[in-house]
Amino acid sequence: MGGRERVLDTGGGSEPMAGIAKKTRTTLEMIKWEHSIFALPFALTAVLLAANGLPAWRVLGWILVAMVAARSSAMAFNRWADAELDAANPRTRGRAIPAGLLTRQFVLGFTLAAAAVFVLAAAELNRLTLELAPVVLVVLLGYSYLKRVTRWSHLGLGLALGLAPAAAWIAVRGNLDARILVLTAAVTLWVAGFDVLYACQDYEHDRGTGLHSLPQAHGVTAAFWAARGMHVAMLGLLVWFGRLFDFAVAGWLGVAAVGLLLAYEHSLVSPKDLRRLNAAFFTMNGVIALVFFGFVAADVWVKR
Repeated sequence: MGGRERVLDTGGGSEPMAGIAKKTRTTLEMIKWEHSIFALPFALTAVLLAANGLPAWRVLGWILVAMVAARSSAMAFNRWADAELDAANPRTRGRAIPAGLLTRQFVLGFTLAAAAVFVLAAAELNRLTLELAPVVLVVLLGYSYLKRVTRWSHLGLGLALGLAPAAAWIAVRGNLDARILVLTAAVTLWVAGFDVLYACQDYEHDRGTGLHSLPQAHGVTAAFWAARGMHVAMLGLLVWFGRLFDFAVAGWLGVAAVGLLLAYEHSLVSPKDLRRLNAAFFTMNGVIALVFFGFVAADVWVKR
């Protein structure tokens, strides 16, 4: 009898742990934590340039905490704000809140907790990062409502990620160098361009519900041309950025690699064939960010 009681106690104790593990997995899936790779390499590029190498480990650590916390807060808030819209869209109704896997209250609490961690990390870096933290949160959280009012919401998402290099520079230096804003503009257009492509999946749904996007406003074909234009402009900004920071061979190879990868990304999809959009959106953009960072890192270290 006592042995059976011990077995039952163990089983009862494992159920709460299993529930916590499941909720953790669901939360990580909700915020797509693995997609931090989009903006993080560009932030680290700014870190290397600002410090002319690696900064103090303490500074680097708090920058990483701030980046992950800010993005987690933004993604969770997006899921909270869009819960009803996601439930009405066949493509997104399987997300955590519409599917009943997480409650809106839990997601809002997670949003606030992640935002608090972000502010804490900003406070640990320097005074300017702390003062600008509320501004960053307004941009990150406010993006979720832009699709309700403007077809240019893609640029709002782009800016949310594009702030990463400028914020990282301020975290290292304690001031803002106008040159890093060129990289902010490049990342903004890069992200906006692939968000335009991603929005093509919801063309019919957005037209029916009154949500705004470039595909909804101008059609899928025109949206593809807009995305191509944004990515060409992004390459031009990277060339300007390279000149401002006096890139050597490795840096220019990084810019060239981004151009080739963008061309390949656009070859994967067309207005009439979106089947490989996830490969273009997720896989290739992660590769682009990492490749650019790798070449610029090599450039910095060679010139030291």
